Amino acid sequence: MGGYAAFVWPAYAVSLLGLGAAIGISLAQYRRARARLARLEAGKV
Repeated sequence: MGGYAAFVWPAYAVSLLGLGAAIGISLAQYRRARARLARLEAGKV
């Protein structure tokens, strides 16, 4: 990578962290929505 490795690898790391956070947040919201839907369908709300 020539002299750019010190910039490229941290950029990859930051990108992967961002993607991981986006996936984690999406999964958490999905689980909350499914739980709320189950409560609504059961008539507990």
